[in-house]
Amino acid sequence: MIEARGLTKRFGDKLAVDDLSFTVSPGAVTGFLGPNGAGKSTTMRLILGLDRPTSGAALVNGHPYRLAHAPMCEVGALLDSKDVNGSRTARAHLRSLAYANGLPARRADETLDMTGLADVARKRIKGFSLGMSQRLGIAAAMLGDPQVLMFDEPVNGLDPEGILWIRHFMQALARDGRTVFVSSHLMSEMAQTAEHLIVIGRGKLLADTSTQEFINQNSTARVRVRTPQPEELAKALADRGAMYRRDGGFLEVDALSTDEVGELAAAHRLTIHELFNQRSSLEAAFMEMTRDSVEYHAHDPGVDDGTPVRKPVHANARTER
Repeated sequence: MIEARGLTKRFGDKLAVDDLSFTVSPGAVTGFLGPNGAGKSTTMRLILGLDRPTSGAALVNGHPYRLAHAPMCEVGALLDSKDVNGSRTARAHLRSLAYANGLPARRADETLDMTGLADVARKRIKGFSLGMSQRLGIAAAMLGDPQVLMFDEPVNGLDPEGILWIRHFMQALARDGRTVFVSSHLMSEMAQTAEHLIVIGRGKLLADTSTQEFINQNSTARVRVRTPQPEELAKALADRGAMYRRDGGFLEVDALSTDEVGELAAAHRLTIHELFNQRSSLEAAFMEMTRDSVEYHAHDPGVDDGTPVRKPVHANARTER
C-alpha cells in the first residue's frame, strides 16, 4: 500500500505538490494522471525517498521507503529507463543490481525471460531501442519480486504488441494482490488498464475514484440516432424542444433518453437504423476536469478565438518602410 499524507513539496517559489493526500491500495491497477507540470513525477520521487517533502509524509506499507530493510523486495520502480550504464549488457546490469541488493543472480535471467529480453541478454544496453530499455527497466523493477510496483510512463516507446503485454502484465500483478501505481499520458491505454484513478493538477488532488465513475462524473451521455429520415426526425425533436446537433450521419440529442427518442420516432412513423447512448472517452473527461490546471495553453489554429493571425511574408516581397 502507498499513502500520501498532506504531501507538500516546494522548489524555491514553485509549489510542485500541494497538500496531497491519497491511498493506493493493492489488488487494482491505479492510474496516476495529470497535465504536464502537475507534479506526478515529483510525487513519485517523494514516495521513493528521492526527494524530501517540505511537509507531510509518503509511506509505503506504513513506513517511509527509506527505512525499508530490503528496498527492492518491497518496491519495484521504473522512473527513467535510460538512466543506466550503456556499456553493460542487460544481464550484467541486472546481476549487478541483484548483487547490490542481496538477491540471487538467477533473478536476472528470470526477469529477462519474463520481459521478453532473454534473446538480447548479452547485448550492450547502449544499443537498445527505447522500447527495449523500457522492458529492461521493468525487469529491474521485478528483481526483488516486490509487492508494490511504481511505473512512470511504462508504455513509452513500446510497439502495439509491447503495449498489450505491459497492460496484461500490470493487470496480472494487481490480480496477484500487489499494489500497482502507474502514471501515463496515454488516456486510451489508461482507460483499458486502470480500474482506479488519482488525478492531480498543479500539485493538488482533483479526483480519487474508479475509472468508470471518473468518466461518468466528468462527461455527459448523449443519445446518437441514425435514420433515413433525418429532416423529419430533426423537426420532431425541435417541436419537442430537444437540443440536437448533426454529426456525420447521426443526430446527437441532449436531455432525452433512448426510450424517449425511440418513442418520438415511432409516434411520427420514422425508421430508426441505430439508437444508442454514447458517453465521452476518458480523454475527453480528463480534458474537461483538468482544463483549468494546464500549465501552458497553446493556441489551437483550428479554433477562431479572435486572435489576429499574421500573414507570412514571402522572401521576394517588398518591405514597406
